[in-house]
Amino acid sequence: MRLTARLATLLAAGALIAPLAACAPPTAEAGATSTASDGTAWGTTTSAEAGGGRDSLVAAAKAEGELNVIALPPDWANYGAIIDAFEQEYGITVNSDQPDAASQDEIDTAKRLAGQDGAPDVFDLGQSVTLANTDQFASYQVATWDDVPAANKEETGLWVNDYGGYMSIGYDSAKVPAPSTVADLLKPEYKGAVALNGDPTQAGAAFSGVVMAALGSGGSADDLTPGVSFFSQLNDAGNFLPVDPTAATITSGQTPVVIDWDYLNAAITKDLPTWKVVVPTGAVTSQYYNQAINKDAPHPAAARLWQEFLYSDEGQNLWLAGGARPIRADAMVTAGTIDQTEYAKLPAVSGTPVALTAEQTAAGAQQLASTWAAAVS
Repeated sequence: MRLTARLATLLAAGALIAPLAACAPPTAEAGATSTASDGTAWGTTTSAEAGGGRDSLVAAAKAEGELNVIALPPDWANYGAIIDAFEQEYGITVNSDQPDAASQDEIDTAKRLAGQDGAPDVFDLGQSVTLANTDQFASYQVATWDDVPAANKEETGLWVNDYGGYMSIGYDSAKVPAPSTVADLLKPEYKGAVALNGDPTQAGAAFSGVVMAALGSGGSADDLTPGVSFFSQLNDAGNFLPVDPTAATITSGQTPVVIDWDYLNAAITKDLPTWKVVVPTGAVTSQYYNQAINKDAPHPAAARLWQEFLYSDEGQNLWLAGGARPIRADAMVTAGTIDQTEYAKLPAVSGTPVALTAEQTAAGAQQLASTWAAAVS
């Protein structure tokens, strides 16, 4: 499972609503300054319309022929199928680098490879990393821009929420009893069993796991201290398992309890029928991840076409097929373009979800940076 730092603003019950390989040296055609054959500088173009229309964008992207993505595991939110669909539809090769990297790794890689053909073209990031690196992004507004609520996007298009889910507890019902609250995980029955998906100072799934623990331990969006204390207690009890969970560690029994997004936990059931998923009572939290275009994208037209694809009905429904809740879900329900079969599969959640604002996320990230290591050492 990806250790990615993705988070954001949030939802109401049922649907989310809210406010590379070896790299070549720089070439004349790489980066934001490259110009298409029709004279369009796609690296600085803020919409398909501004660049001459969708047909012009598609032609320029096909001429580039490649797209570099990073930190997109094929089993995360259906990204494997999404990449395949994009390649088949446009004949553009997608180069997927470091699929299990964290969001901060995406930014670090982009800076390290700036000006090179192997640099990432696009990012898929959590809010804390997103907000700290807006100077790395290019503004762009997709054709379906108006379907995305204002609270879910930066006003010029530097970043846009894409999909989200609920934080959950996945567990092997053949090995441990069913938990219903966060506090249940402190019981002796969970000795050496509870894993968190990543380091919460770098990984959004893990950060939101601490938020969930805080909410379930008397804390709030403004105070994550009880969440850090919970994991300290979990560690002291010998229940915390400092292993980054994957499908392999789960199916082998190494990590019988995993705190992670509901759509990632739910995906395990196809390989492990005894695997169950619960969103704990009194700790309902959910976040969106964010799309952004690298300002130095070596394939700027392909980067923008990728965004158009992701925010199209097809792209949004492909995320939905992966169990994630796409940002345009409400608009697509109204328009009748949502995949009703997949939409009906989304698990019901009981309780009022808590949304972290950008300010709360930033404050929480600072708090964890100074307290997390000591809590679980």
